[in-house]
Amino acid sequence: MKKLYETITAKIVADLESGIRPSSMCWNGGNGIPRPLRANGEPYRGINTLLLWAAAAERGFTAPIWMTYKQATALGGHVRKGEKGSQVVYSNVFIAKDTGESGEETEKKIPFLKSYTVFNVEQIEDLPDGILPARNLPLNPEARIEHAEAFFAATGADIRHGGERAYYSPKADFIQMPPFEAFHGAEAYYAVLAHEATHWTGGQNRLDRSFEGNRFGDASYAMEELVAEIGAAFICADLGLSPEPRADHADYIGAWLKVLKGDTRAIFTAASQAQRAADYLSGIGTICERAA
Repeated sequence: MKKLYETITAKIVADLESGIRPSSMCWNGGNGIPRPLRANGEPYRGINTLLLWAAAAERGFTAPIWMTYKQATALGGHVRKGEKGSQVVYSNVFIAKDTGESGEETEKKIPFLKSYTVFNVEQIEDLPDGILPARNLPLNPEARIEHAEAFFAATGADIRHGGERAYYSPKADFIQMPPFEAFHGAEAYYAVLAHEATHWTGGQNRLDRSFEGNRFGDASYAMEELVAEIGAAFICADLGLSPEPRADHADYIGAWLKVLKGDTRAIFTAASQAQRAADYLSGIGTICERAA
């Protein structure tokens, strides 16, 4: 399992070093690609979302659906000869039973991580019609986007407007945003709001997220920013938005790389926490433990 953590972290580090940021992994050539989807239409989650976005960006796939070789065959399709699959992971726990010297049986949960290979539908021939979802026309970038407005309003966050900075104030528990008109377009506004809203989910009365005092130490700020970056990417994908990357995100890349290179599990932690934040903002409330 340790080697798998190292392999996946090395891939994410290489993407960052080549200029592929989490918020831009999901957009290829300016054309929005939503969350990666399984063969049954269920979205991938957590680290698998990042892995498949990166694979799509690297190889130019625009279709969001991925499936295993066996799933493709069951649908009557076949993977083209010479095509290389992409790695995703499955995490869970198994229960180990142990009988101590007293004779009393106890149970212990042991986490495990396994990898498997999937192919984008653009690598598969002879699939039945209707596999690919319909693509909607781009929204007008100059107008407020109704469904995005409704999404953020439903979170109940205290969102204030004014000034030239976007930030979340943990002490006063509010999000400060520049005026809508100050942004280059509507999608840029919502991307920044999604970033700050992800920070907001970490409040003590919500997910109570903190990286201080644990294995990240001085890197806790960089970890929280990475969570907000990934969370914003997840939210924008779910809302069908394709914003340009924020210029200030480039300032964080060095810090992110330092964290990821120093801890092979950091990207898994960041992706998991970003997924929890996105779930919270979507109004799920109770976060179910499930495989990535």
